[in-house]
Amino acid sequence: MRSAIALLCSVLVCSVLLAAHPASAASARESLELSLTKILDLIKSPDYADNAKREGQRQKIDKIVRAHFDFQEFSSRTVGAGWRNFSAKQKADFADAFADLLINTYLRKIDGYNGEQIAYTGEKLSPKGDRSEIQTVISLKSGKKIPVSYRMLPKDDDWKVYDVLIENISLVKNYRTQFQDLLRTTDPDQLIARIREKSREVQQSEAKK
Repeated sequence: MRSAIALLCSVLVCSVLLAAHPASAASARESLELSLTKILDLIKSPDYADNAKREGQRQKIDKIVRAHFDFQEFSSRTVGAGWRNFSAKQKADFADAFADLLINTYLRKIDGYNGEQIAYTGEKLSPKGDRSEIQTVISLKSGKKIPVSYRMLPKDDDWKVYDVLIENISLVKNYRTQFQDLLRTTDPDQLIARIREKSREVQQSEAKK
């Protein structure tokens, strides 16, 4: 689980998940750019640098991520075939715990943002128009360029992110491998408990800073 979290952090430090009307790949890209501007403005705001006001900024970031990332879809794809063995309550609990873990990890790492540049390099729309992939390249101050792609689908009159690929490595597939291994020796409730515990550890680590 630790390697997947590190992988996620590297992209979330530089990105935010998006909203759009599901008309075309272009609308998804436009929404990504607009949302990215919002999140970076929050990070660069003097309020974020102020310890007394930072929590308010982080709550705004949390709200954006929860609104535009489809954690149910992410969760079902991540767990894979084992998802059908989860009850409705377990599915909801898992998605909520997973969201907390990813967001808490993001907020813990977000202080490391230092102005990396993002270029939008391509867009792919499925033949049916029901899937979109926005391709970007993050140029770090070190000179390294990291390709990052966002896979999205239309849902509830919106575009939702359901997977992120970093250097062609899918977060869904990365987590799926780890969760499937855990589910061989634990049940869904135990897996959910593990994810919640990891999320608490992240929060406690942040509180000690």
